[in-house]
Amino acid sequence: MIDITVIELKKRMDDGEQLTIIDVREPWEYEEFNIGAQLVPLGELPNKLIEMEDYKDQEIILHCKSGGRSGNAKLFMQAQGFSRVRNLIGGMLDWKVQFPNG
Repeated sequence: MIDITVIELKKRMDDGEQLTIIDVREPWEYEEFNIGAQLVPLGELPNKLIEMEDYKDQEIILHCKSGGRSGNAKLFMQAQGFSRVRNLIGGMLDWKVQFPNG
């Protein structure tokens, strides 16, 4: 699936869409700033996939600080059969640039 921009994601969130968003950063990063995603640090992702089986064919949006870790998570999840995984381009760095007030 094609990755998603912060502008597209913010619009969908503002529109009240029910989205599955997973933050693959570390807990301390999440505590500093987050957009309300489910926290699943990248290192814990392999152990959490069994809990996500029901989402295998649903859209899942992954994000991290800049898009690197979430890009790796996307590739990993796709290799495990998750077919609709998207990476948030630019991650939280781009989010803060586009939406400095949150």
